[in-house]
Amino acid sequence: MSPRTESGRQLPRLSKARRAALDLLFEAEARGIDPTELTQSRIDHPVSEKILRDYTVELVKGVTEQRERIDELLATYSTGWPVERMPGVDRQALRLGVWEILFNDDIPDAVAIDEAVTAVAEMSTNESPNFVSGLLNRIKDLKPALID
Repeated sequence: MSPRTESGRQLPRLSKARRAALDLLFEAEARGIDPTELTQSRIDHPVSEKILRDYTVELVKGVTEQRERIDELLATYSTGWPVERMPGVDRQALRLGVWEILFNDDIPDAVAIDEAVTAVAEMSTNESPNFVSGLLNRIKDLKPALID
């Protein structure tokens, strides 16, 4: 059986890919398992008919590989809010946003921020969109210094 992935980087597909990556990262953290292993398990043994997109796999892998650096940045620039104390959805949306801002030149920074804010607006607290927007914009503004 072939892997259940889909190529192509059209905007609606990317939004769905981000949402799937957010779900996988959130589930992996809640279950205390490696996100890339969970992703591979879902490719090998799908639990639904939904297609696991290539960009979902890329996001999960990228966030997992850069997680230490991403969390360091989140801890440094989230004023008075430790990463481990952030709501889980916020934490994962921020990780995805930071990864896209710093490590994926194919995605405009504004899109990465908007997608993260939209996700937390739908799934987290009333304060989450402003918090996520502010933190990701701070990291975007510091991007030249962070990637050198």
